[in-house]
Amino acid sequence: MNSSSHPLLNADLHCHSVISDGTLTPEALAERAQRNGVELWALTDHDEVGGIARARQAARDLKLPFLSGVEVSVTFLRKTVHIVGLGFDDTHPLLVQGLANTRGGRAARAQEMAAGLAKVGIQGAYEGALQFVGNPDLISRTHFARFLVERGICQDTHEVFRRYLTEGKPGFVPHQWATLRDAVQWIHVAGGMAVIAHPGRYGFTANEEFALFTEFKALGGRGVEVVTGSHTTDEYVTYADMALEFGLLASRGSDFHSPDESHTELGTLPYLSGRLTPVWDALSNRIVH
Repeated sequence: MNSSSHPLLNADLHCHSVISDGTLTPEALAERAQRNGVELWALTDHDEVGGIARARQAARDLKLPFLSGVEVSVTFLRKTVHIVGLGFDDTHPLLVQGLANTRGGRAARAQEMAAGLAKVGIQGAYEGALQFVGNPDLISRTHFARFLVERGICQDTHEVFRRYLTEGKPGFVPHQWATLRDAVQWIHVAGGMAVIAHPGRYGFTANEEFALFTEFKALGGRGVEVVTGSHTTDEYVTYADMALEFGLLASRGSDFHSPDESHTELGTLPYLSGRLTPVWDALSNRIVH
């Protein structure tokens, strides 16, 4: 189908399942995408490719064209930035191991947080926090906060963050995600394309944003999300301009997480501008039909 090289394709190349922080299974997302008229779909769970095989099979059963995807957490200029990977081999060992290390960093950080709290007389915080988490690899400050409230040390989680878990307080440990170089390299080595996710969300100054785009492009990054759930109509234009300025391909994705929480439904975004070259132009041989 040659329409796949056209900007007026209802592609949705950014959404999340229960495998990361969404509420629907990969199978339910595939059905929802197809029902909403999506013509090319990717599942992009956070730092995790565990749902891709299921998503691919579900899409194949529905005759819904599919691309493998992931959203990698990156630390850039002390902020968390997300890089979406599309059309890669989801079994590639370097990518799989890199993502595991990124997720696994949380467990080591949690031990450091517990040590900081122990110094101010709060014992057993790591074990306490674990009671509130399903997967120890995904332990976070929120789980510590719930433990301190249960212990009666603080009235609510807001008080915990204020007194213990923000910068300069006893239980704060900054989390260092993957580097921009790592994320782009893992995606490329696995045969995929790296895309800057929702650039309008990061709150960078013009100079910082220029630095992000410049470094990303220099590392071999190829695309940017122009039309996405969190962008305003003005930002569609801003990032279309930036895509052209930096010679990047344009992507489109709702960033859908849940029927109850997401304000942008799968497959309901405006089309890409006709002046842009879509990412799927360069990924046509990676699309599973």
